[in-house]
Amino acid sequence: MSNANLKSRLSGKAQSKNTTPTEMPVPKKTPTPKETSAPKEVPTTELSMVDSGYVALATNAIGIISENLKNQPLSYQLFDVVKAPTGGITMFSVPGLSGDDIQKELTGIILNYTTPRAYWETSEPIEGTPPVCYSRDSFTSFEGKSCITCPYNEFGSKNGDSNAKACKESVEAYLLRPDNIMPIIVRIPVTSKFIFQKYMTRLVSNMIPLCGVVTKITLEKVTSTGGQPYAKYNFEAVDTLSHEETANARSYGQKFAEMVNVAYETEVKAAVVAETAEA
Repeated sequence: MSNANLKSRLSGKAQSKNTTPTEMPVPKKTPTPKETSAPKEVPTTELSMVDSGYVALATNAIGIISENLKNQPLSYQLFDVVKAPTGGITMFSVPGLSGDDIQKELTGIILNYTTPRAYWETSEPIEGTPPVCYSRDSFTSFEGKSCITCPYNEFGSKNGDSNAKACKESVEAYLLRPDNIMPIIVRIPVTSKFIFQKYMTRLVSNMIPLCGVVTKITLEKVTSTGGQPYAKYNFEAVDTLSHEETANARSYGQKFAEMVNVAYETEVKAAVVAETAEA
């Protein structure tokens, strides 16, 4: 209850106590639907409601993509990927029309995310080399095997590292920026996976969907227990979307995920099969 409503009720009680027997108490006004307290909805404390101005949410973006691609699957390889920087670098390298653009922070709507994991027989795989095994959700491999009971999912299974897992985990977030209808993929390393999950949990605690806020992603230089510097990811909700924009973002994210998942499964599975056949 707001302070204004609380004061009003207290004032009404005081007046009721001071009413003499000869005075007729003033009948209480029956609240209209607008005056009746509404059920508590999504809290927006410290977040302002904004007109997002996201092009993809105000246009037929899926139709444009389908038309341009001639209804071909939306290949995972077509996305611009922002990889995790190494050596504690706290700047993002974002692919653009004129080459990579160095940015201090990334801001946009996280439409969707996946929690992939992959295993290579070599500890330092070459970029683009298909893994021996992979999973899109970190629970079940593409062959239907359990990731939880896999020996490569155990801490210390990676050669040369006393605590790391041989199966590499990460988070891939599809970040939609205001002037684009194609999101970029922000690759979040396993060292910041818990931080991302904690951010999601805080949104859940406030009944706010992930696609209902504008998220700012920044990097912070930290040092591991082994003395190695690395970049820690930080996530902050800087704005909220209107109910209509949130619904549009959710719908867009779901349709987008369907298109991407079909293509991804086809591409990666084909690459794994080809690599296995050549071995």
